[in-house]
Amino acid sequence: MLTLLLVAGSVGLDNFAASIAIGLAGVDRRVRLRIAVVFGAFEAGMPVIGLLIGRGLSGSLGHQAHIVGGGLLMAAGAQMGVYALRSGAGDPSALAGAPLGRLILLAAGLSIDNLIIGFALGAHRSPLVLAVVLIGVISVSLSLLGLELGQRVGRSMEQGSGLLGAAVLVAVGAAILLNLF
Repeated sequence: MLTLLLVAGSVGLDNFAASIAIGLAGVDRRVRLRIAVVFGAFEAGMPVIGLLIGRGLSGSLGHQAHIVGGGLLMAAGAQMGVYALRSGAGDPSALAGAPLGRLILLAAGLSIDNLIIGFALGAHRSPLVLAVVLIGVISVSLSLLGLELGQRVGRSMEQGSGLLGAAVLVAVGAAILLNLF
């Protein structure tokens, strides 16, 4: 359960960071809800695919599944960290009033690493329904919080939350790799 909470929180921080940037442009409640639901759907849906693949392969990987799963989580965390450091390359706040298609593209881009995370959770034998619910609820909540904070705080938090999410993923991956969970 702790693994799922940490992973859900760390992947939700991607959406939190993007939501802060979008919130800077100022969005009304209806747009906030639309953004949060789209982000949450992708954050919860992508790991399902990865989880199912991970479960299928974990039997053939046997005792090595935790090594593959932990390594993949660490790689996803490292990639998230690099993206957070390079966050000046693109302005998600331009999507505040964008059509749904552009919002879906952003959500897909933010959650593509969740395929790998889902694979790692599947190899770790995490419960599918619980993982989907936790990731979805936490992602929607962090997106709404990010949109609100974006209007109030500004850009200073955007990179920090991305780096925090990356660090948590690397730490969870290392713990799984070392069989601590």
